Amino acid sequence: MTRDLLLDEPEQHDAAGRLHRLELDRRRFLALFGGGLLVCLAEPLDAQESGRPGRGAGDLPQELSAWLHIGKDGRVRVFTGKVEVGQNIRTSLAQQVAEELRVPLSAVELVMGDTALTPFDMGTFGSRTTPTIGPHLRKVAATAREALLRMAAERWQASADKLRAEDGKVVDTASGRTIAYGELTGGQDLKLVVSDARVTPPSDWKVAGSAAPKGNGRDFVTGKHRYTSDLSRAGLLHGAVLRPPSFKASLASLDDSKARALPGVVVVRDGDFAAAAAPDATVARAAREALVATWKELPEQPGSADLFEHLKKTSRPARDEDAAARAAVAEALAGAEVKLSQTYRVAFIAHAPLEPRAALAEWKDGALTVWTGSQRPFGVRDELREAFGLPAEKVRVIVPDTGSAYGGKHQGDAAVEAARLAKAAGKPVKVVWTREEEFTWAYFRPAGVIEVKSGARRDGTLSAWEFHNINSGPAGLDTPYDVARKVVQFHQADSPLRQGSYRGLAATANHFARESHMDELAAALKRDPLALRLANLKEPRLKAVLQAASEKFGWGKKPGAGRGYGLACGVEKGGYVATCVEVEVGADRRPRVVRVVEAFECGAIVNPDGLRNQVEGAIVQGLGGALFEEVRFEKGRIANPHFSQYRVPRTIDVPPIELVLLDRKDLPPSGAGETPIIGIAPAIGNAIFAAIGVRLTSLPMLPSGKLPDLV
Repeated sequence: MTRDLLLDEPEQHDAAGRLHRLELDRRRFLALFGGGLLVCLAEPLDAQESGRPGRGAGDLPQELSAWLHIGKDGRVRVFTGKVEVGQNIRTSLAQQVAEELRVPLSAVELVMGDTALTPFDMGTFGSRTTPTIGPHLRKVAATAREALLRMAAERWQASADKLRAEDGKVVDTASGRTIAYGELTGGQDLKLVVSDARVTPPSDWKVAGSAAPKGNGRDFVTGKHRYTSDLSRAGLLHGAVLRPPSFKASLASLDDSKARALPGVVVVRDGDFAAAAAPDATVARAAREALVATWKELPEQPGSADLFEHLKKTSRPARDEDAAARAAVAEALAGAEVKLSQTYRVAFIAHAPLEPRAALAEWKDGALTVWTGSQRPFGVRDELREAFGLPAEKVRVIVPDTGSAYGGKHQGDAAVEAARLAKAAGKPVKVVWTREEEFTWAYFRPAGVIEVKSGARRDGTLSAWEFHNINSGPAGLDTPYDVARKVVQFHQADSPLRQGSYRGLAATANHFARESHMDELAAALKRDPLALRLANLKEPRLKAVLQAASEKFGWGKKPGAGRGYGLACGVEKGGYVATCVEVEVGADRRPRVVRVVEAFECGAIVNPDGLRNQVEGAIVQGLGGALFEEVRFEKGRIANPHFSQYRVPRTIDVPPIELVLLDRKDLPPSGAGETPIIGIAPAIGNAIFAAIGVRLTSLPMLPSGKLPDLV
């Protein structure tokens, strides 16, 4: 019952069926589970994203330092501020704990993304969970394992060297006697500082390193799992927010008399924020429509037609501007035997998560609890704390397993909206964004202009490289190729739309430009694209995936009529990827991807099935941004805010996908949620060029589904 109460049920009913809130702090949580072994992490968490400082253990409340609890029943509960948004990290983290504790995977349960129960965490992004939290949890579990062996040795007056941990028990190898972990810890709350306990090397893994099904997968396929939009509280009201007619509009006046006349309706006005809440969602929407608003709009705003001109016009010098380096590159370019210059463009695209933003907020005794789908529960807690002037201990954010995010749920938009309404109404309020709201008021993957100049010798050796990204971001900016003179810079610009993180950040845009440009160089040099890359690469791990993908693909064989082969490779977030694509261009001028082969290496593999799902999912998502996904806008309004107008990949668009997963058990695991997306767009563009000799330099390449009219 306790497990369901905490993880699956945000509420409980008393004997009369009345609904009431569960108030459960860390101390009460442990008390409910009885005595056990509690392991605390003493060292600081690493920064979760490059360029951001980490927070040390000294900055954290003592009760948030608990990572693992072993109950009397032997069940192992692991606490992490990371969240599950479809990447199946719940399973792979559990595998690593089970491995070190020598318990069955079924005995491990993760408590995730609850700011009242879990350690502080920067957020679930940047492919950082596996390389940062995974090692920490392995150390936590290994420390617990060694402590259990010592406890058994003391109880039996035996040598710890003669004991071993297995299947949730300590075994005396001399006598054969055993004692279960739960029996061993008894009624104690034993706190330990994490030591340098020996963790199991990947070559010896038995639970980690093997395929394991999604830990709570049955709940999803049977409908038992409840997303934020499914949750309810006693006296719940449904909220509907009045949206401006265009971006940057301000609310000049509001007549809410008609809305307030509707039964049970509460109306809130706070600056430019206006919303209605009612016991029924239909009534709430009707009340919102009854609000008579006057808006002051910004008349002149850039649109899709002049987007790239606007970005270039508003771009600013790079922070690392280096005149000497620029001069050296210019000199190398002037002396290069082969020179090339090209501009690439990347449109805004939407995250289009399966589950739109949603939040349920409840105030009680001056404290606020919010259930919401977010990648940053502690970040959302801070947004709420600042919005309402509350201390951190008065705000609790709980994140149910969420239906995808792709970098799009870093901020607490819906959480703040629901909390505003709940505070005014004095009752719990749930806000669930519509698909149109999601497409319009969420942030987008940044658009960008990327300008590249290169020089090479006739033998294919790169001699000069100048690469400027305007607006889309610095991730994946540097080239992995060996080049004597180079300048790579990111330039900020004024974005006409709200923009933010997206799967792979700017690495997708930068790899599209760089790998397309490498193909253009190969054509200019009359060299094989694979041979040119290998000749200019020194990184052995990148070479390995490039060779693995090309061998699996059969690179070098002649394609059929109207077909072309393309490839691309890259490094990002500690992962190495190479993608090969076969494209067919028919008489209807509609290029079709007919085959994809991708090789990926991210160190030791924790869960092969989970990794395969992540890589395949990234490829499919990347197809959309490569071929047809594009946010269109004009005069401060989104022109395609529905799935009927904004096309994401469909089953018919997905070709056969073949994967080569390189398992490097000699290397620590890295994340895999982002890097596999970066190779598909340039590989497709390169394959189209190989098929028909036309170079497409903008994403999406086929917004209408076929080649542009000028081609």
